Amino acid sequence: MNQNIESTNSDEMRPEYDFSGVVRGKYYEAYTQSSNVVILDPDVAEVFPDSASVNEALRMLAKVAKSVKR
Repeated sequence: MNQNIESTNSDEMRPEYDFSGVVRGKYYEAYTQSSNVVILDPDVAEVFPDSASVNEALRMLAKVAKSVKR
């Protein structure tokens, strides 16, 4: 066992903070149903500075992909 682990007990937590009724992950399922987070690689993020530009590019790509005859 590692003896160098710092104690998580600190004086940063104020006594008026009460987390006794907290439910971990309470909104997790709803969040995953309504959100789709995508992490861009740094080189791609340089080309697409915001989500609007990414969405526009993907819509154009989808349109081209649909128009290609198989």
